[in-house]
Amino acid sequence: MAEGRREQPSHPLLPLPPPSKRPCLRPAPRGPGPGHGSGVSNSCYRSPESLLDCAAKAVAEKWAFERVEERFERIPEPVQRRIVYWSFPRNEKEICMYSSFQCRVAGEEAPTVTGGSGSAGSGVPTAAGGGSTSGTAASVGATGVVGAGDGLPFRRGIKLLETGCVESVLQVGFHLSGTVTEPASSSESEVIYKVAISFDRCKITSVTCGCGNRDIFYCAHVVALSLYRIRKPEQVKLRLPISETLFQMNRDQLQKLVQYLITAHHTEVLPTAQKLADEILSSNSEINLVHGAPDPTAGASIDDDNCWHLDEDQVREQVKQFLSQGGYYGSGKQLISMFAKVREMLRMRDSNGARMLTLITEQFMADPRLSLWRQQGTGMTDKCRLLWDELGALWVCVVLNPHCKSEEKSSWLKQLKKWSDMDVCPLEDGNYGSDLPNITNALPQRNNAQESLSQPRRTVFTRAVEACELHWQDSHLQRIISSDFYISPSYRREGESLLFNPQGLPLWLDHVPTACARVDALRSHGYSREALRLAVAIINTLRLQQQRQMDIYKLQKKELLQRGTTSTTNLEGWVGHPLDPIGCLFTTLAEICQVDDDSCMDSGDGEPRPPVFHHVPVWGSPDAGESYLTLALEVTLMGMGQQRIMPEGLYAQDKVCRNEEQIVAKLQELELDGLLVQSLRKQVIQLLEAGPFSGLGEVIHRESVPMHAFAKYLFSALLPHDADLAYKVALRAIRLPVLESSARSADVGHPHHGISIAPSRYPRWFTLGHLESQQCELASTMLTAAKGDMLRLRTVLEAIQKNIHSSSLIFKLAQDAFKIATPADSPPDLTLLNVALELGLQVMRMTLSTLNWRRREMVRWLVTCATEVGLRSLVSILQSWYTLFTPTEATSIVAATAMSHSTILRLSLDYSQREELANCARTLALQCAMKDPQNCTLSALTLCEKDHIAFETAYQIVIDAASTGMTYSQLFTIARYMEHRGYPLRSFKLASLAMTHLNLAYNQDTHPAINDVLWACALSHSLGKNELAAIIPLVVKSVHCATVLSDILRRCTMTAPGLAGIPGRRTSGKLMSTDKAPLRQLLDSTISAFINTTHSRLTHISPRHYGEFIEFLSKARETFLLAQDGHIQFAQFIDNLKQIYKGKKKLMMLVRERFG
Repeated sequence: MAEGRREQPSHPLLPLPPPSKRPCLRPAPRGPGPGHGSGVSNSCYRSPESLLDCAAKAVAEKWAFERVEERFERIPEPVQRRIVYWSFPRNEKEICMYSSFQCRVAGEEAPTVTGGSGSAGSGVPTAAGGGSTSGTAASVGATGVVGAGDGLPFRRGIKLLETGCVESVLQVGFHLSGTVTEPASSSESEVIYKVAISFDRCKITSVTCGCGNRDIFYCAHVVALSLYRIRKPEQVKLRLPISETLFQMNRDQLQKLVQYLITAHHTEVLPTAQKLADEILSSNSEINLVHGAPDPTAGASIDDDNCWHLDEDQVREQVKQFLSQGGYYGSGKQLISMFAKVREMLRMRDSNGARMLTLITEQFMADPRLSLWRQQGTGMTDKCRLLWDELGALWVCVVLNPHCKSEEKSSWLKQLKKWSDMDVCPLEDGNYGSDLPNITNALPQRNNAQESLSQPRRTVFTRAVEACELHWQDSHLQRIISSDFYISPSYRREGESLLFNPQGLPLWLDHVPTACARVDALRSHGYSREALRLAVAIINTLRLQQQRQMDIYKLQKKELLQRGTTSTTNLEGWVGHPLDPIGCLFTTLAEICQVDDDSCMDSGDGEPRPPVFHHVPVWGSPDAGESYLTLALEVTLMGMGQQRIMPEGLYAQDKVCRNEEQIVAKLQELELDGLLVQSLRKQVIQLLEAGPFSGLGEVIHRESVPMHAFAKYLFSALLPHDADLAYKVALRAIRLPVLESSARSADVGHPHHGISIAPSRYPRWFTLGHLESQQCELASTMLTAAKGDMLRLRTVLEAIQKNIHSSSLIFKLAQDAFKIATPADSPPDLTLLNVALELGLQVMRMTLSTLNWRRREMVRWLVTCATEVGLRSLVSILQSWYTLFTPTEATSIVAATAMSHSTILRLSLDYSQREELANCARTLALQCAMKDPQNCTLSALTLCEKDHIAFETAYQIVIDAASTGMTYSQLFTIARYMEHRGYPLRSFKLASLAMTHLNLAYNQDTHPAINDVLWACALSHSLGKNELAAIIPLVVKSVHCATVLSDILRRCTMTAPGLAGIPGRRTSGKLMSTDKAPLRQLLDSTISAFINTTHSRLTHISPRHYGEFIEFLSKARETFLLAQDGHIQFAQFIDNLKQIYKGKKKLMMLVRERFG
């Protein structure tokens, strides 16, 4: 392979990409031809193309040059030059597609489609020869590509081209080369890269760049060189394939060329040249057995695939890398962008779309996490599930290509079945089996539809496998997609009732998701007009079906309303379906109505602008006011309003919610005008009157998918135009029958009208929490809108109380209503405040007997709300506390807050109102103290202390309950409170009662009640000798801990009793003796406790506790010495220890050392 392809010796050597090296034998024709730079005239007055150019363009796009050589014995050089010239790609959008993740040219449609209006017999849609425009006509300006940021290769390539960085461009046959200069930056110096491109039939077949780019996209230097050739063809030096030039040379010229080439590049070429020379000189070498020699500039062979260059290894590597990141670092977005690139290729009818999808799928199937998830029995992450769903949907689009060859489809079917049969292949509905009908169960051309219904295992590829058996040969289908004016010749013609509606418009009776998959396939492969025609036929079919369903319901309405429920439903819903039929129809119909803003370019830095739509009349429609935008809205409302049963399994249910939110987001992009509002009202009324066939009908199945999110959109959209209808929809949709305690008898259903009977099963709604949140959002939206309207607020309140069963959500609604009703800059709205209060009262009743971690927050909020409403509301909750609060809540939170100074100031109460509120609070406190004295008496005493009678009543309640259910800690707390309030005698009485409930063992020297015992004894001592004499027997009976008793004894001997100074009592001021009552009894008990504790500790003492034990004996000696014969008693005690525990020699030695 020769490597010097430039006439100028100074041009650097360019490495050749791996082209098709077909043998070139034909001698070059002699004769005149266009000059080096022949191209498109740059004149502002463009003359018609010559017949030569027209023919050369057609041949260059469709035929391999080898076939041209074989077909014609002699090809004039001018013809060769024009074929070579027109063989380079002419559409910049194709270059952009292979150099950025996103590419959308403003105002540019997909490839043209023949079989336009009126051509009823045109058959399967055909391309009119994509890329047939001239180079300048198809070029994309610097501002023409939307969605490609400045950092992407295409943008950078344009910048390099426009700044003059492309030089030395030469086209030799089907090979383009040049240099691209990368400007210097702050961190890098200027670099010149050599770029080489091979092309064939208007497709780039291989690229090589000195930058060493390793990516699935072309680098900016390849883009710059390609755009240079498209935009400036007249400045490119054009040569015929090098084999033609070599044939014109004689032997001396050839030898000179070879020697000059070797001299110029001897380090790179010499070893190869010598090897080739040796082989040529050898008569038996393989090179001499082949006629001719390879020419990398002569174009591709007939047998070569004609497709754009795609680096398969890089596709595999990048997908593998993205999958290994597990959805982190934006890898999920990158994979979604790769899927979008596949769709873009399909739309351009590029064969690399299916090729790239195959490479992606292979890496998905090789993901090691699949085996791990299967072994562990766990489901994959949500991000992964979304990617697998898109993968399956893309394969359905690929196999439904209207121009797909049978051998291609067979190959795909074989591969899809292979993937689907693998154990690790993800199932369509997650971890659960599928009961969904087969994709082709409604098609007459399939005979084994019923067999596929019984297939237990449906993978993400099952629908694509089933789609392989669909075809496009149905004559009715062909007429639908081929003409805008295909109507019935006679509205009453026999046998056409299933093909046309009463207006004569064509219908397409097919399984709806399957029919929509056809629409998606047409649109995805660039047949937008055909997709629109089929979408309109599907909508006409759905309209007719909806009308028939309403007629059926009218006949059964009375019976169904009496029963109140029905088993009639759809097992297969369109929302959340793997093929997304509703989203597909909306996108197809709305896409043609979208206004392209040529001045708007998404640089990738900011948020994209919302789309703008305008009305486009429906081609061939008898209704002049009908547009594709109104159809998009209508069919989306039909699909969203479909009454359907909640599918089984977490993933399937989550997908329903997610798909619903996606569709609602699309609807919200529409700016409703008069036509759209009219369509909206009409369809909503039909949904409300459709009975069990609509999710908004009067009677629905108990397990029907709720319509909350859908109804919230409808409510917001209708409210400015028809408030009555808006509220009617929202109030109908707020129900959630699955949470009702019991379902009434159900209707038998009517399967022969296209609906099914739901199987009887216990519902497992994994997304119930999310659905209840949506229900709450709908209710909150209605409350906000109804502010100031008493009648509507009352209606909404009743609906909330009837249908919402979660206390947390009702509490949220109450908070929302309160927040809306009390704006910071205006007076409160009392009607909405009362609604908030009623909701709060309902929450209190619902959570009164259940555990709720937010209960205290709820109680405090209710008191705040009642305070905002006014005094009457606050008095009301105080008087009816037993139905709303526990006794503890009522006293510690409700009554205490109501009696607080801030509440009085907030309500601006006068004296009589304050007294009324205080009396209610005291009454509540006494009632609570009677019901729960253990927890409420202290609060009751606090609340009643300003009213003597109430206070005495509360105190008596404490005394009465002290002997029955109150603990010593509760009594001690109340006793301390009484002392603090100046009632020492009552405090002493309560402390004495508390002592009767206490029992301190000998080893409980850290018991929490010790401080209370010491306090009680100190209180008794301060009151006088009589009180001390009364409590010491209780202490002796209840306390057996020696150190505690000794502490009490020491404190009692330090000061004289009766220092509290009780009026009417005399005190002697003398210290008390331990030899007399009452301290004698305490001293004896203390000594006895020390003796018992000593023996108990010595039973299981270890050497490490010897020192602690000696200190304990020292404390005991101090207590013994308080008695008159204490030293004798202690000496006898020590002797007894020595005798009894003489085996503990070391310990007894320590005892002798300390105590003799």
